[in-house]
Formats: sequence, C-alpha cells, structure tokens
Amino acid sequence: MYSRRNNFIFKRTEFIYNTRKAIMIKGNAVIGQSGGPTSVINSSLAGVIDTARRSEMISEVYGMNYGIEGFMNEWLFDLTAQPVEIIHGLRRTPSSALGSSRYKLKDEDFPKILSVIEKYNIRYFFLIGGNDTMDTVNRVEAYCRAKGYELTGVGIPKTVDNDLFGTDHTPGFASAAWSNILNVMQAGMLARDMKKVDQFVVYQTIGRDAGWLAAATAMARRDEDDSPHLIYTPEHHFVKDQFLADADRCIRRYGWVSIVCGEGIKYEDGTPVSASVVKDKFSNTEFGAMGGASVAITLHQMITREFGIRGEFQVPESLIMSDFVRALPADLEEAYRCGIEAVHLAERGESGFMVTIERKSDDPYEVVYGKVPLNKVAIAARPMPAEYFNAAGNHVSDAFIRYMKPLTGEIPEFVRLKKVMVIK
Repeated sequence: MYSRRNNFIFKRTEFIYNTRKAIMIKGNAVIGQSGGPTSVINSSLAGVIDTARRSEMISEVYGMNYGIEGFMNEWLFDLTAQPVEIIHGLRRTPSSALGSSRYKLKDEDFPKILSVIEKYNIRYFFLIGGNDTMDTVNRVEAYCRAKGYELTGVGIPKTVDNDLFGTDHTPGFASAAWSNILNVMQAGMLARDMKKVDQFVVYQTIGRDAGWLAAATAMARRDEDDSPHLIYTPEHHFVKDQFLADADRCIRRYGWVSIVCGEGIKYEDGTPVSASVVKDKFSNTEFGAMGGASVAITLHQMITREFGIRGEFQVPESLIMSDFVRALPADLEEAYRCGIEAVHLAERGESGFMVTIERKSDDPYEVVYGKVPLNKVAIAARPMPAEYFNAAGNHVSDAFIRYMKPLTGEIPEFVRLKKVMVIK
C-alpha cells in the first residue's frame, strides 16, 4: 500500500510537471553579468549555459555583451555555438567573460528591451549580479508580464559584499574573504616585525553598506596580538575620538596596531568618513573609484596627526574581487550550482525569483538551493546581524567566527622565533 501510494504521488507530480512544460512556451534564453566581477561569476555562467543547452524548453542561448546596456544595442554572443572546452574553461576563469555594466534602467528603456526580447524570441531571461541587478530582472520581468508577453526571469546571486537578502551567503564572497584574510594576515606580520619603523597599518575592504568582508579578516587572528586588532564596518557609526582611543590602547599594548575598515563607514550624521561625494548611476557613493576618496587614507591621517607616528595604508580595491589564485573550490562549485538551479527554476515556470543558498549544517558543511522573490532582494542591502559583533562594535563575536569557519580555507600556520636572547 505504501509503495503504491508513493508511486501514485510520483506519477501525479510527473504529470503536473509535464503538463506545465507543455503549457510553457519554448523559446530562446539570454544571460548577462552585471556589476563588479568576482573570481567565480563565470562558473555561474557556465552552469546556466551547460543546463540551458540541454533543456527541452530552450532552443538557443544568447549572452549579453556588457549587460542590459549591450542587450538594448543587440550586442549578443551566440553561446550555443561555443565549444564545450570554452564553457568548461569558464569554471576556472575570473572576471566577467560577457562583459559587465552598471547601467541603471530608465522608464523609456523598457519598450526597447521588449522589442529586442520579441525580435530574438527570448522567453528565458537570466542575470547574474547583486542588488541592483536583481532590481533589473524584477523590472524587466514585470514589464513584459504587464504587456502580455510571457517571459520567465530568474536572478543568480553574485557579490563579494555578501549583502543580498534571502541567502546564507553569495557566490564570490568566500573567495574574496579568503583573499582579504591572507592579505591582512601577511600585512599584519610585516607590520608587527617592522613596528620599530611603522607602528600601524590600515587595510580597506570593499563594502559600501555592509561589513561582511571587513569582518571576515578576523579569521586571520589566532593570538591576541595578531592582526587585525580593530575592525570598523558600516553597521556602526564611526566615532573619531573612540577610534583614536582604540588605536592608542592597541599601540600601548602591542607596540603597533592593525586596523581593517569597510569602505562605507560613516559618521552618525551619515557623512562618509572618506569624505567622498562621488556618486555612481544608482546614486551609490563611490569609494576609491571615479575620484572617490579613500577611508584608509583618512584614518591614516587621523592617527599620524594625533600620535605623530609612521604607518601604512593598503587599498586593494578590485584586486581581491577576481583573485582566482585564491578562489576556493567550494565557492566555485556553489556558483556553478546556482547557475544550474536558475535554469531548473525557469523550466518549472518559476519566474520572478533569485536562486538562494541555504545552509543546513556547519559541521559537516552542507547547503541546499532554494529561491527568494526578486522584490525581496532588489535595491536593499543586507547588513551583518548585531550578534556578529562584539559589544564595542570594533571587532567580531564568536557567532560570526562560527558562521565564517565553514566558508574559508585552512588558515596558514606561520611560526615565530622564540625570544631567547643572547646574554653574555
């Protein structure tokens, strides 16, 4: 009885699935990449192409050359015609193979977009990116629906910032975090050994609205005097006097101080600590690009003026975003799986969603793939939870270390000389 009932349920589910496939319109697919690159974004692209080329519902697969901006100009790659070895090679290639864009859609763009969609019989619309990208998918899908055109739109998460709602983490974050961890760890060792010359180092990470990358550098710290000593993120208002007191305490205790700061830290009144006033097309403050100021330089100047000591500042900017040498295997695999799942969602007719990664277990590390409505992800950034910080707001808590540990690689173990001094 039990097996017959299970067989009935399976047959009924199969019938519903096949019926839905029959109702759905067969057509072509297009995929684009938007925003900043990562070391794993092309792995997601490969997942979409591999799966779409095998789909019964998809005839041709096109790629947007330079995102939605290129799409409106009909700059399209024929991804169906790409050799298998090229598609497989994408899983080991950093940056954005299709070419990226930060174009912000205007209301007058939508008729043009729909005309290109109709011209190329596109029924499946995929974009890989962050908050602004999910907003683009959401708006295009909604516009087509309002005009009576059947289009399935699915977003694939990508951002080293890790600030998308609805997902445990985003592909690209772990690898960028790993790159930052190693940078801060090794720069800290250099600063520690050179403290008779330079007594501080300020390291700036990407993170306009959320401090995930800055906080991740805490994984570099094993011993109390290891870097980083202080971490400042956009989740907390920056207070200059408290910052200088924190730095002074560390210098007195360790003889030097290692500071990590997120690029987007602000004063209580909302003014960026970097004093940057440059905006991008989405009205986001630019830090380090297009003439945007650097918060690391600002903090460096504060310490130098207050204490009269030498120090360094380091601003790797986009270098950590496509650092494939440090890309983590699990991150690459999850990115690929997100691309696969995006096509599966589309084949089931589930439009208006972004693929998510849901953590089931820390030890052993285990995830499953789900979905979240695009309108829950678009525009707004996900800050770090309050419980991931210490009480002072200048470092992380044990809860954050538990969150990060399954995502990162094995931290290198370096040795120190024992202080056995020569006595005559």
